Amino acid sequence: MAISDEMAAGPATTARTDEQERWGPRLLAMLIVLCSAMFLDALDNAMVGIAVPPIKEELGMSTAAVQWVVSAYVLGFGGFLLLGGRMCDLLGRRRVLLVAVAVFASASFVGGIANDGIVLIAARFVMGLSAAFTAPAGLSIIVTTFREGAQRNKAVAIYTACGAAGFSSGLIAGGLLTQIDWRWTFLLPVPIALLVLVGGAVLVPRDPARGPGRRNYDVAGAFTVTTAMLLIVYTIVEAPEVGWSTPRTLVQFAVALLLLALFTVIERRTAVPLLRLGLLRNRSLVGASLAAAAILGTYMSFQFIGALYLQEMRGWSPLQMALAFLPCGLLIATIAPRAGVLVGRFGPGWMIFAGFVAYTAAYVLFWRIDVASPYLTVLLPTMLLIGVAFPFSFPAANVQATSGVADAEQGLAAGILQTGYQVGAAVVLAVVTATMAAGQPDVKSSTAMLSSYQNGLYVVTAISAVTMIAAFVAALRKRSARPVAAPAE
Repeated sequence: MAISDEMAAGPATTARTDEQERWGPRLLAMLIVLCSAMFLDALDNAMVGIAVPPIKEELGMSTAAVQWVVSAYVLGFGGFLLLGGRMCDLLGRRRVLLVAVAVFASASFVGGIANDGIVLIAARFVMGLSAAFTAPAGLSIIVTTFREGAQRNKAVAIYTACGAAGFSSGLIAGGLLTQIDWRWTFLLPVPIALLVLVGGAVLVPRDPARGPGRRNYDVAGAFTVTTAMLLIVYTIVEAPEVGWSTPRTLVQFAVALLLLALFTVIERRTAVPLLRLGLLRNRSLVGASLAAAAILGTYMSFQFIGALYLQEMRGWSPLQMALAFLPCGLLIATIAPRAGVLVGRFGPGWMIFAGFVAYTAAYVLFWRIDVASPYLTVLLPTMLLIGVAFPFSFPAANVQATSGVADAEQGLAAGILQTGYQVGAAVVLAVVTATMAAGQPDVKSSTAMLSSYQNGLYVVTAISAVTMIAAFVAALRKRSARPVAAPAE
């Protein structure tokens, strides 16, 4: 009856109803809890990245070993995202979210009290694995709770703003806590995770009861795709150190491709597959995932180059570096809550294109760095442009990836999108670091370091520019494919 009334009222009345709809206190509180999980993930990543040097010194780890404090998290996150996304749909999003947050808090506590590098790396891997379940669970709960359109766009935009706030806070908190003791960068997330756990248990609605029928789990598919993703991410992380053309790297890539081929065969023959292959024919989802790979891949590579430039060449402290990046985070947190209106007005495709116009301009401006670049005229304009680009592109990619996907597959769609983010970050950063190292002398002169930074920036800019062109073409095609309304009689 409600559907018939809405159809009879017409699209204008429906639009007004959607605009007039207000979120109740409980719904808003639930959104805050889900956003806090996003905030926690971004906070943790930013803090631990700054804490790596003192971790290396206190635990007596080598440079090759200490990089796994960061890489182990990426390995766990990227390797288990597809499985995590699908488990949200099969086991229930609320249940997966709560269990994963509890595991995250436990692993973070273990990392904070660890006195051995291996234990710390293992804790980071478990934290990344947990995030591989919380990320698709949180996003899929949002997109299945808030109906498609202005309400969902607004919720996703706020979700993005909390991630930006977490990253900005993590930079400052990481700089301050590292000067006290690096262990606090692991211990601080524990009470935050416990608050998210309690809030989720109270405010997130229970998952709908499932029928009495037997549940089928695609164990073979889960094993092959998770092993393949773990091997791909591991190989990408290790390739800059061992060499891209070495037999070890080539064999690992070949095995990963064989596992993915086997996974495809398994999914075609399984009655209830882990990944319905038809979902990969969804152009909006695939396009958003590729854009996500470029968003995080280029930004993480830029941040890596910027951190090296400010700390190695300019001699800035971690806290000074954090303050240098702070305007970017503040601008993201300011614009992102309003980005949902822009996505609704212009469409996610055009917003992704606009974001990459700003990204590309930002990276080109950063080419001007030298041994004594003034912050206000060289670094700050880049930070401000990225602060505009991120809230334009990130919420738009999330909205585009989940639009038109059935509720039963929202967790999987979120997992595919998050896989794009994480694998893109790993691949682009690996290519950039390899480019920076190629042909550079061992002597760390200012000229050699500056040339290395600029070579990496050229790769970052090229990837951003190619994505910008692809986003423009995709937005044009979508507009031309849109049916023309018949004239009113």
